Amino acid sequence: MINMQTIDIKVYSIQELGLIYFPENTPESASAHLRRWINQPQLYEKLTATGYRRGQKILTPKQVRIIVDHVQGV
Repeated sequence: MINMQTIDIKVYSIQELGLIYFPENTPESASAHLRRWINQPQLYEKLTATGYRRGQKILTPKQVRIIVDHVQGV
């Protein structure tokens, strides 16, 4: 698993962040995997509280932090 220390908290596209977590995948596959994570009810609820909407292509630093924390089990 990726260490949270190695991920800069900044603006990412879904594809960019997906490729960080799934570097061996194609960009399309990495994006799909990340979207499956995002669509998990607990994570999706946290993200929608920040203004996230389905189909969004760009993640804010706050949304990236929520995803990273969720994946790391924080």
